[in-house]
Amino acid sequence: MVTVWSELTGQAEAIALFRAAAGFQPGASADAERATADATASGPQNQMTHSWLITGPAGSGRSNLAYAFATALLSGNPDGDDATAAQVAARSHPDLQVLTTEGVIIKIADVRETVRRSHYSPSVGRYRVIIVEDADRMAEHASNVLLKELEEPPERTVWILCAPSEADLLPTIRSRVRSVRLRVPSVADVAELLVKRNGVSAELAERAAREAQSHIGMAQRLATSAEARDRRHETLVTALNVRTVSNAVMAAARLMAIAGDDAEAITLQRDAAEREHTLRSLGIAPGQAIPPALRGQIKALEDDQKRRAKRSLRDGIDRILVDLSSLYRDVIMLQLGRTDAVINRELGGKLDEAASRSSPAETLATLDAITIARHRIEANVAPVLALEAMLVSFRRP
Repeated sequence: MVTVWSELTGQAEAIALFRAAAGFQPGASADAERATADATASGPQNQMTHSWLITGPAGSGRSNLAYAFATALLSGNPDGDDATAAQVAARSHPDLQVLTTEGVIIKIADVRETVRRSHYSPSVGRYRVIIVEDADRMAEHASNVLLKELEEPPERTVWILCAPSEADLLPTIRSRVRSVRLRVPSVADVAELLVKRNGVSAELAERAAREAQSHIGMAQRLATSAEARDRRHETLVTALNVRTVSNAVMAAARLMAIAGDDAEAITLQRDAAEREHTLRSLGIAPGQAIPPALRGQIKALEDDQKRRAKRSLRDGIDRILVDLSSLYRDVIMLQLGRTDAVINRELGGKLDEAASRSSPAETLATLDAITIARHRIEANVAPVLALEAMLVSFRRP
């Protein structure tokens, strides 16, 4: 039977927990409670609570699971229903509110507005559900606004926060939510999902899942876009070809260009669709000049898109660094004789050559340089400078 949980993979324990919570009825019989208490987490297994925190590594499906849980709660059915699922997917359900950001951080004004609206009574169901994607992007002052709400929440409002780990949130917030930790899905699970969802071949699905290191969203992009696969391949080959300082400088510029191309591929189509929708909603025909009175709204849209493009570029650079980590992990696996653990098998002899040009200690130093570059970029060091410094350390005679 197809349910709201059907397209989630590798999270059986978390799904069982959320299904039980969505179907929990206060005053249910003890036998019914025991029958649904088979999931993993601390505390009463099947009971509902007003605030949840879903944590897990990138690509583990945090937000997908949050929306599936929201669908189950809003429909009043542990397995959801098609009508509610369609409304949640369109973000148009009257009792669903989503707090997210296209920028680097979630603004405190947006948190305050979300908190204000959280006091509205549900329109059509038992609950009003608020999902906070990337809750780790809230600065401390914004987190404190949310904290006050979690201390004294409205009776029928449910908060679902998503973050990579509990450590990304204030301890005071962690103490007021029920945490559910997701695991990294296996390559086989992700490949099976890609075959079922996207209709790609089993071979391509396995390669995409392996190269994405089980990151579901990235695996889908690699499985469905030859351009994305080509950009990833060029990234790895560019790093392997660094021999001199000048090579490193040119390679850094090329990696920035690849990240830009990747970010543009993600945002360009969405930006065009948003602009077209906005113009249509304002009654402006294609090709018609924008009246002065409406230019402010178009300017606001363009500003939002610029912020999203900046974040998308940063995310693209981070994906490059993750791919480079997988590359040099493969190198050290080969140096240690673990040929069965290689991720980037398609590089073949290039990996063998890289493994022969350095020692395991040097490869570990390279992996450390990648980690340092990520920290520097997070600390707002100019990405191209962080990449240059990293790539200089990649040089091998």
